[in-house]
Amino acid sequence: MIDKVREIALKILYKIDKGEGYSNISLNEVIRENKDILNRKDISFISEIVYGVTTWRLTIDEIIKLHSKIKLKKISTWILNILRMSIYQIVFLDKVPKSAAVNEGVNLAKRYGNRGSIGFVNAILRNVNKDDYKKLFDEKDEILKISKTTSMPIWIIEELINEGLDKNRILNICKNSNIRPKVSVRVNNLKTNKSELKEILNKEKVVSKDGVLDDFLVLEKVNDIENLKSFKDGLFTVQDEAAGLTALVLEPKEEEQILDACSSPGGKTTYLSEIMKNNGEVIAWDIHAHRVKLVRDNAKRLGIKIINAEENDATIYKQEYKEKLDKILLDVPCLGVGVLKRKPDIKWQKRKEDIDEIIDLQYSILNTCSKYLKKGGELVYSTCSIFRKENRDIIFKFLKENPDFEIEKISDVLKNKAKFFLNYLVDNKFLEVYQNEETDGFFICKLSKK
Repeated sequence: MIDKVREIALKILYKIDKGEGYSNISLNEVIRENKDILNRKDISFISEIVYGVTTWRLTIDEIIKLHSKIKLKKISTWILNILRMSIYQIVFLDKVPKSAAVNEGVNLAKRYGNRGSIGFVNAILRNVNKDDYKKLFDEKDEILKISKTTSMPIWIIEELINEGLDKNRILNICKNSNIRPKVSVRVNNLKTNKSELKEILNKEKVVSKDGVLDDFLVLEKVNDIENLKSFKDGLFTVQDEAAGLTALVLEPKEEEQILDACSSPGGKTTYLSEIMKNNGEVIAWDIHAHRVKLVRDNAKRLGIKIINAEENDATIYKQEYKEKLDKILLDVPCLGVGVLKRKPDIKWQKRKEDIDEIIDLQYSILNTCSKYLKKGGELVYSTCSIFRKENRDIIFKFLKENPDFEIEKISDVLKNKAKFFLNYLVDNKFLEVYQNEETDGFFICKLSKK
């Protein structure tokens, strides 16, 4: 008899491998579809397998190569993912007996493979053990060793080397990209406060502790957050603290008119509105209608009324907004290398060839939207990437071509609201954070128009 929970995990991995969905989106969809038959323990185990396999895929494939005479590209997608999820359990999960991982893998192969693949899966899994991971550290080539032991694509490592980072720092970035991310939430001060929310979450059997930013809590051992009554009532927003910091650095004030040009799903947009105490206007743009709806839905849940969400392409100039806005937030599309622990799919979906295309888009958005800023106005440019080509290089190019702008110091903002991040401040010009145990990797720079 096939274990239904493992079969669900396999179907999600297959869907991801075929490019038909991202791990977080596919996982949430399946949980909603099967909410009547899955308990919290089931959801936790499915999440562990999906995120674990997606995170460690390259490393697991190297372990398969140690035992298989058949090349990976010749193994069917179903069988390959049965091997991956079974090996993940054997090598990385101490609480799962090897016998259970092997037997359930073979059972899945009976349904999703043929007679030959059943024997193949059985033979591979019986030979795999935890020492196989240790063997990967015998690799003599330093770049290959980092890649194989941290499951990081070689092109990302080489890009960081080209930017001048030493191998130890790169190794730490790669290791921290595999840490399971903390679940942080932002208190909606329009409806509650931190102490009240802690009590409410405690009644919902959710353990919470203070985050590094005043408006944030870190939740422990929580699944299916969207079904919590406190979430449905709009008492908090799920958001990484690094993402929340962009709104704090912009320092929105009541009655200001602010543009969030790349707003969906609305985490930063709604934080701006909450800081403004629901007084003023936040214009929220996204290029896709369904993503604009996400912003509106989030605003409604949180009780925010000052967000004007519109479908709009931020690269196309709109004359009616010329020098009209007090402040602008540009959290531009990026390669997302700073959020790999949260979105591990990025490692397998992005390529080095994508860099030139993305930096052209980023510069176009910055150059176009900067024209909407009033004289004396302020603009925050941010990404969840760690490549300098997407970050400081964009800023330096923009300043060279737009001498009426200058970099604003943000040390005072950090001292007052985010002391934790002071250590990541570079020349008092911008924040350049590489992923660590507390937060994702990201970049923030504040500009002002003279």
